[in-house]
Amino acid sequence: MANDKNWHENHHSTRNYGQKLADGVAKGMGSWRFIIWQTIIVLIWMSLNAVGWAFHWDVYPFILLNLVFSTQAAYAAPIIMMAQNRQNERDRAQAEADFKTNKEAKQEIEELQKQLNAIEVEKLDKIIILLEKLNTNKG
Repeated sequence: MANDKNWHENHHSTRNYGQKLADGVAKGMGSWRFIIWQTIIVLIWMSLNAVGWAFHWDVYPFILLNLVFSTQAAYAAPIIMMAQNRQNERDRAQAEADFKTNKEAKQEIEELQKQLNAIEVEKLDKIIILLEKLNTNKG
C-alpha cells in the first residue's frame, strides 16, 4: 500500500529527540507567554534586590541578572537556529511536494485538453458530414 501520510506528517515523524527539543524550545521562547513570564521574573528579581531589607543576592546594577541573560542567550541562539534550519527543511519538503502536485495536475490538464480537442474535432467532422449531405440533397 502506498504511503498515506502527507509531506508534513512524513517530515514530522522523522524528527529525532534533539530536533524535537530544538523545535519545542524555539516555539516556547518565541511566544508571548515566555516574554510575559520572563518580564514578571525580571521585575520580581529587580524589585526584591532593590528594596530587600536583609538580603541582596544581586545588588544594582544586577550583574548576576545580566549573567543569567547572557547564558540564556548563548544557549537560545543556537537552539533557535537549529529550529530555523528545520523550518527551512520543512519549507523545502513542502515546495517539493507542491512541485510534484503541480506537475501531476499539469499532466492531467494536458490529457483533458487532448480529450476535449478530440471531441471538438469529432463534432466538427460530424457537422461537415451533415453539411455535405444537405448540399448533396439540395443539388
